[in-house]
Amino acid sequence: MATATPQALYGELFVAVQMARVFPDGKSFVDARPKAAPALIRARFDVERHSPGFSLADFVQAHFVLPGHDEPAGPRPTNPGHIRQHIRALWPLLVREHRTAAEGDSLLALPRPYVVPGGRFRELYYWDSYFTMLGLVADGRRDLAEHMLANFAHLIASYGFIPNSSRSYMLSRSQPPFFFRMVELLHADDPAAGFAKHLPSLQAEHAFWMDGEATLAPDHAHRRALRTVDGALLNRYWDDRDTPREESWREDVETAEASGRPHEQVWRDLRAGAESGWDFSGRWCADPADIATIETTALAPVDLNALLAGLEGAIALGAARAGDTATASAFEARAATRTRWLQTRFWRAKGGGMGGHFADLNWRNAADPRPLTAAALVPLYLGLATPPQADAMAAQVQRHLLGANGLLTTALATGQQWDAPNGWAPLQWMATQGLARYGHTTLARDIAQRWCASVQRVYLATGRLLEKYDVAEDRPGGGGEYETQDGFGWTNGVFVAFQDGLLEATAP
Repeated sequence: MATATPQALYGELFVAVQMARVFPDGKSFVDARPKAAPALIRARFDVERHSPGFSLADFVQAHFVLPGHDEPAGPRPTNPGHIRQHIRALWPLLVREHRTAAEGDSLLALPRPYVVPGGRFRELYYWDSYFTMLGLVADGRRDLAEHMLANFAHLIASYGFIPNSSRSYMLSRSQPPFFFRMVELLHADDPAAGFAKHLPSLQAEHAFWMDGEATLAPDHAHRRALRTVDGALLNRYWDDRDTPREESWREDVETAEASGRPHEQVWRDLRAGAESGWDFSGRWCADPADIATIETTALAPVDLNALLAGLEGAIALGAARAGDTATASAFEARAATRTRWLQTRFWRAKGGGMGGHFADLNWRNAADPRPLTAAALVPLYLGLATPPQADAMAAQVQRHLLGANGLLTTALATGQQWDAPNGWAPLQWMATQGLARYGHTTLARDIAQRWCASVQRVYLATGRLLEKYDVAEDRPGGGGEYETQDGFGWTNGVFVAFQDGLLEATAP
């Protein structure tokens, strides 16, 4: 399997290409395929770079097959009113296969076909895929969803975890742990049977997130596991490398240089922010307006810990079905303990004068006020909040996060893409399912209807389905490190799921 990253393979050539911004998007070079052995290309660069008139851009063009930003939507629709028909036509255009690893190619080999998000995202992504799978199942493409689940199980078996995406340069980090939800989706009639079938994979993923827990002293952390000063065992996002992200090398170098902080710490926190899927948001920063103050590893995120409680509950159910009562009891206790921590440590009774809400926890400074974000609805999504907490969260959504076109990601206007005024498909889905689960069906349907109507209006105006939307106005979302992409896997999936009435199916 190809595991060496582009930076390791190409050394000074890699740094030169990324720092010179040969491509507007740093992901272009790390996704390029070499036309010769990487060692040979590197040797040629070492010689030719000193020649008169040497052109770095020409050298790259001569020695690499560059990725094209394929138009996943194909030609503009002839009948743009039929958005569901358009989405059904998109699924096969977003399917990829890559069964054999090639030397120097950052793309990891996978045994089955898979659906990519679209645009610059040309590989299998972790948490994106769950929301894509919602639409695949609803649209009669369960076969593709099954293939994707098999690929994720293969990644766990191969690497001990599911990487951020199926690229060598993503092998130092994961993403929000949705594997158990994928299993549940594809075993909806009997989730416990699905959890039993995939029990080794579920336990391996949990072990990845909890690595180092057995020897953790209070007020210490190891990788993704941490223990608070009074002994609570929680989790954070992390990355095993403390160098600039290879796909955003120049941006990360510049951020670190502007920070006045140790560069390795800034890079680790940027990478950890990428593991969160929220790359980037003022949520992770000491000063929300300044990305250079990012401190992701100082925070125990409410959504991550809720998902891990869900994973622990899934393992308990699967072990019980498999007849392993000791494991079932141990993980039932883990899930109950983490749920209790969520309901206490992550709950702000008077968060900034806004009333009660869930929030991230600064694990070394519990008094640190953290902003209200859409992540606060993940405990509701997984059924881990108390009814009064759910009621308070519904009031907070109506007061602070409800936009004209759906749910705001945060109330922070920072210019980052995971902040206002953007709204994202996975957050619309988790919020509506969580609110409906606790009886706030009217609000849940209102969010879903607002978001779907905006997706429809932007589609009619542009012929595009986008990764993110402005939930204040009918237009594409913006901000962040790259242009808004179209395709787009999780938007397609969530739109289809909403249209097929899955919200109503979860309401009391």
